Amino acid sequence: MQELESIFRGAGWNVIKCLWGRHWDPLFEKDHQGLLQKRMDEVVDGELQNYKANGGAYTREHFFGKYPELLEMVKDMSDQEIMNLNRGGHDPYKVYAAYHEAMSHKGKPTVILAQTVKGYGTGQSGQAKNDTHSLKKVALEDLKLFRDNFNIPLTDEQLETVPYYRPSPESAEMKYMFERRKQLGGFYPARRNSFEKLQTPELDTFSSQLKGTGEREISTQMALNRVMSTLVKDKNIGNRVVPIVPDEARTFGMEGMFRQLGIYTSQGQRYTPHDRDQIMFYKESKTGQILEEGINESGAFSAWLACATSYSNNNCPVIPFYIFYSMFGFQRVMDLTWAAGDSQARGFLIGATSGRTTLNGEGLQHQDGHSHLMAQMIPNCVSYDPTYSYELTVIIQDGLKRMFQDQENKFYYVTTLNENYQHPDMPAGAEEGIIKGMYLLDEGKKAELRVQLMGCGSILREVREAATILREEFGVEADVWSTTSINELRRDAQAVYRWNMLHPEEQPRESYVEQCLKGREGPVVASTDYMRMYADQLREYIPRRYKVLGTDGFGRSDTRAKLREFFEVNRHYVVVAALKALQEDGKLEASVVAKAMQKFNINPEKPAPWTV
Repeated sequence: MQELESIFRGAGWNVIKCLWGRHWDPLFEKDHQGLLQKRMDEVVDGELQNYKANGGAYTREHFFGKYPELLEMVKDMSDQEIMNLNRGGHDPYKVYAAYHEAMSHKGKPTVILAQTVKGYGTGQSGQAKNDTHSLKKVALEDLKLFRDNFNIPLTDEQLETVPYYRPSPESAEMKYMFERRKQLGGFYPARRNSFEKLQTPELDTFSSQLKGTGEREISTQMALNRVMSTLVKDKNIGNRVVPIVPDEARTFGMEGMFRQLGIYTSQGQRYTPHDRDQIMFYKESKTGQILEEGINESGAFSAWLACATSYSNNNCPVIPFYIFYSMFGFQRVMDLTWAAGDSQARGFLIGATSGRTTLNGEGLQHQDGHSHLMAQMIPNCVSYDPTYSYELTVIIQDGLKRMFQDQENKFYYVTTLNENYQHPDMPAGAEEGIIKGMYLLDEGKKAELRVQLMGCGSILREVREAATILREEFGVEADVWSTTSINELRRDAQAVYRWNMLHPEEQPRESYVEQCLKGREGPVVASTDYMRMYADQLREYIPRRYKVLGTDGFGRSDTRAKLREFFEVNRHYVVVAALKALQEDGKLEASVVAKAMQKFNINPEKPAPWTV
């Protein structure tokens, strides 16, 4: 208790302790030497639990019995009277006094530290027992004791059926509760589902992000910064955009927003920043839009969640972008992310430096190969793993429209990369496929040997290189599909499967992934920077040979190229997987696969990545 008090006092809070009930007051009046206070300070939590679990005689012996003076103090008290010495958190007089003092205090937030008894009032069935949180049955004698302790007007016969007791509407208790509920706005908490719609910008507003970068190489994280820069300048919603970073703004290339938006602080700039001579200096402001929460993922996510539910709690929708290392997101704050789904949050979570092979050299702490699988656990979380600037832009614009204009109860998880490369122009008509999770990026020529290659995120570029190798060195043509969201493809396929099952007499529907692959020849090979399980979600819905490459296991290599070789997801392994699939389909001899492995120096006896 003292440690907890010191934490709050150190943070500047007013602390009120409500520890001991009023039945202790006569003993305190007798305690002229402070011995009772000393004994209370000595007792640990486990012993406090024992006193209420084992009764008055036990408490007399083990609490008061340590000092003869204390035993003398309670010599005229019965064991039952000692048992009735109550805790502050169960004494209505003390609780009222604590709240009254808290309401009267000005200038600081107040915390009330109340001491209570676990399972209070449940008698031998549960009072002060470790299993109270899962107590399923209460003995009849304990129910009688509970009734007597709390003055509930039920007979012994009525207790046998464990009835609900509700006081008369005319009773003082009910009148008080009804009046309080009226002042609080009603009987049930309410979530505001409708709010003032935000007029989100059309896709052509981001025309520069839909074009290729030419010879210039950038990352998708830099592309995101450009999208956000466009958004904050929008006259309709620019002041609603809230970038949130946990001490990584410069790492993510976001320093350009410092001067433009300012970093929010309630007291404004109170010091001269060390980078004051730079164009993009560290600018704090009372009106800043950026929230920088320090190295505190839970705090940063909580700030995002407050913004993401502001549309409901405050009737003031804002558009939060929380940017973090993807490994430091779902894995560290999954409970908060689940709460975001439960509270119908709306906003963007950006898992930067995502995947297992994009941030080499810094150990396993940055190797995220599973965040998209965790995102799939949350029904209203829409997740994407884009590769190119135009994909990311289409996703963000569509998300803005769905969440803040169409008012869908969704929030987005989008992964970005720190790997620089050239970005092409957006193919004509690709928007729908990007949003649904899959579109044809490169179409192979007519050929006898053909495969379907799927990829996303950082590995899509390896897949495209593999297609070139297959064509030039093995005479195999490939259609390359960018699978921007395997999770969304899975959800669509599940919905179609369910509809078909529940409508057996109607014409079966086809999932979107089936529609895309319909009429296209060859086995399918899917490659991602995530665990095989991520792409393996589609196996049931791809009615042909299906090979999956992924990053199962730990990887400790020092370069991206070595990591992708270690995890067996680079272009050479994509080629071998495609050739092997063709061999299994009876289209190639096994010797072709063996020669390819020799050509690429692939050791068949190499340990599996997930065993190392």
